[in-house]
Amino acid sequence: MNMPKPATGTFVVCTDSTEDNVDLLVGKLYRVFKPEKNDPPSMLRVIDDSGEDYLYSIEWFAPVDLPLKVRRKLLTATAAV
Repeated sequence: MNMPKPATGTFVVCTDSTEDNVDLLVGKLYRVFKPEKNDPPSMLRVIDDSGEDYLYSIEWFAPVDLPLKVRRKLLTATAAV
């Protein structure tokens, strides 16, 4: 899959996960965070349900196009994270 990498501060929905991964919920919205220096391009950095930021396969997510008003509220709500 050659999905363009979502920009920092955008949101993605989890569409897939592995059975042993309990920190991502299929159907849940996650905020994309700035990649660190050595993060592979095939991975996204999100804060999962453990409360920590981790890398996950970009193929497990789909970009979500939110109205500007909703995106701003979500960015404000997740800014303290």
